[in-house]
Amino acid sequence: MSVQRRTSTGAVAALAALALTMAGCGSEEPSGADAKNITLTIAANSIVGGKNSAGAQWIQDWVIPKFIEAQKAKGVTAKVTFVPSGVDDEQYKTKLALDLRSKAGPDVIAIDGIWVGEFAQAGYIKPLADVAGSGVDSWEGWSQIPQSVQGLGTFEGKKYGVPQGTDGRVLYFNKKLFAQAGLPADWQPKSWQDILDAGAKLKTLPGVTPIQINAGTAMGEATSMQGALPLLVGAGGEIWKDGKWSGSTQPVKDMLDFYGKVYGGGLGDPKLQQEAKGRDKSFEMFAAGKIGILGEGDYFWRSVVEPKAGIAKMADRDTTVGYAMIPAKQPGAGVRGQDFVSMSGGGVRVVNPNSKYPAQAWELLSFMSSAEAVKSELAGAARITARMDVNKEVLAGDPMLSFVSQKVLPLTAYRPPLAVYPQVSTALQEATAAVVSGKSAADAAAEYQKKVEGIVGGAGNVQS
Repeated sequence: MSVQRRTSTGAVAALAALALTMAGCGSEEPSGADAKNITLTIAANSIVGGKNSAGAQWIQDWVIPKFIEAQKAKGVTAKVTFVPSGVDDEQYKTKLALDLRSKAGPDVIAIDGIWVGEFAQAGYIKPLADVAGSGVDSWEGWSQIPQSVQGLGTFEGKKYGVPQGTDGRVLYFNKKLFAQAGLPADWQPKSWQDILDAGAKLKTLPGVTPIQINAGTAMGEATSMQGALPLLVGAGGEIWKDGKWSGSTQPVKDMLDFYGKVYGGGLGDPKLQQEAKGRDKSFEMFAAGKIGILGEGDYFWRSVVEPKAGIAKMADRDTTVGYAMIPAKQPGAGVRGQDFVSMSGGGVRVVNPNSKYPAQAWELLSFMSSAEAVKSELAGAARITARMDVNKEVLAGDPMLSFVSQKVLPLTAYRPPLAVYPQVSTALQEATAAVVSGKSAADAAAEYQKKVEGIVGGAGNVQS
């Protein structure tokens, strides 16, 4: 699922008023971990010939027959069915919530990581160990998934799902422009000031926008994920922690102050942040050598400036495009005392707590998340997965994606998986827009605080 997509607020809460006509999960076969005849179903928002077709094909042609074969070797007769969908993410989410609310639905379910907390708070999903037993914690895969990446399927300290895949944010830079400005080809800023200093040197180049950090509401969630949130964790803050949302905190002020220095100091283009297609234009400008430093995810490398099939192709990508970790405000000032930070998104798979065969459903989920299965799903593509052993093998020929896997993922962070987050995110985007338009960081932070209080139910739920 796309990490740039927003989840509409209240989709799950609204389900209480809807009529339920969904069939129960499982079958009439004997239940229990020692059952010799089992029936399981898998759900994902993918369908052969439509949305995420390759993923659907993989489940039908590889996962199901391979799992049935493995169960047969154990003396178990398994019937596994794939329940495809090819709809808008919100429609898929609503249908799942209907199923789960009525104690029905598929046994193994693919969901967006941003839904985990919302579903957990509604009681639709439960911690994996509570559903499938203590064997969950001894699964070999956990040792291959960094603790930070496990956070994608974790809520309030408990594992609700296994991450399917993830991504990371970095700073891209144009090595040719850097050379012209007297900056090093192996640039790695260690503080925000280092970024601003590099921007000041790039400012001497005619026709070049030194720094592009997404801002404003036109870029939507891309502003939060590529700009505001990485900067917030870089200042040691988190948008949600210990049951409270960040309001006019010092990290929020620091983050907004950085935006002020970039756009108020002539290092970024304020107008670009207000254009409806501003993000796409920033891609084109970077590819054309007109932006020096750009904050983006690995999607930019894989799909935007990819030399052959990118939407803003760069034939010389591999030699011209540099990449660096996003530094904390200063060394050690990042979240968890980190020197460097990132933000990530991605999907997870969960076990339906209403499954008649929870132990076997977990077997199926863990099978789908094994190294062999993950490599099969990739089908030869170089893409970051949740598993470090797989990444080491499949990303060996791509230095940039290997860099993200090895350097960035171990220190990444995730958005809070709560229903109200999209509204808070929009308020955050509005705060960056205010600063880009000339408002002080302090005033923008104060306005943001008021908006967040109104969104989350008062000052008692907001840290200032």
